[in-house]
Amino acid sequence: MELLSSVKSFGGEQRRYKHQSSVLGCEMIFAAYMPPQAANGPVPVIYYLSGLTCTDENFVTKAGAQRMAADLGVAIIAPDTSPRGEDVPDDEEGAWDFGLAAGFYLNATQAPWNKHYHMYDYVVSELPELVEPELNLDGERRAIMGHSMGGHGALTIALKNEARFKSVSAFSPIVAPSQVPWGHKAFGNYLGDDKASWAQYDATELLNADHKIPMFIDQGGADSFLEEQLKPEIFVEKAKSLGSNLRFEMRDGYDHSYYYIASFIEEHLRFHAEHL
Repeated sequence: MELLSSVKSFGGEQRRYKHQSSVLGCEMIFAAYMPPQAANGPVPVIYYLSGLTCTDENFVTKAGAQRMAADLGVAIIAPDTSPRGEDVPDDEEGAWDFGLAAGFYLNATQAPWNKHYHMYDYVVSELPELVEPELNLDGERRAIMGHSMGGHGALTIALKNEARFKSVSAFSPIVAPSQVPWGHKAFGNYLGDDKASWAQYDATELLNADHKIPMFIDQGGADSFLEEQLKPEIFVEKAKSLGSNLRFEMRDGYDHSYYYIASFIEEHLRFHAEHL
């Protein structure tokens, strides 16, 4: 881990690190907010997964999470959204919803994507194994959250690794990628035409009665992607039928932006702190 920058923020530090990822086969950058309590011993950690077109910087510069993270004494790790580098393939037409900055937090099986696009393994295994001992984070108190594509990633990763996370939350998540255009494009290219293989990265397909993890889904009512790409009602209805531990909030008038996320980030961090 090479420290690229560190700035004081609410008594803690907002840092940026670079490292070589063996899982992704490239150099990666991630952000880490360390609360002031970290100076006295291990602190719990929340992993934040960003959405399409984002890097490690969007959340830490726009969400306004540092003040509450400092108050609650939790660290926040924000990785990039895809592998990066000259050797990493991108969409041939430079589309914003596939390829670079659109890793969808899965392990690609189709060429040429399967050489680098293993964001699922990176978030679940490689990144925590790197940062938790190096930054003195308490891996027994770990949560995950995300926005849009990152909300999809947070939900699927939490549901597939319930023993590793105490809670999960999502802003505007893609809850049923197998049923929407963004998911069809990403899964078709990364995973191939066999739709049975898509279910392992579809939160609605993964959810079952055995899942007890506390979940919090937040959705803006004026989100332009709501009806075509997000469809939260699909997941919410299934969760209700299973008696899942889900809190769902529809925010009237709010869109898909970080203005919306910043408006409710405190509720999400407090939600996680209750379980950490």
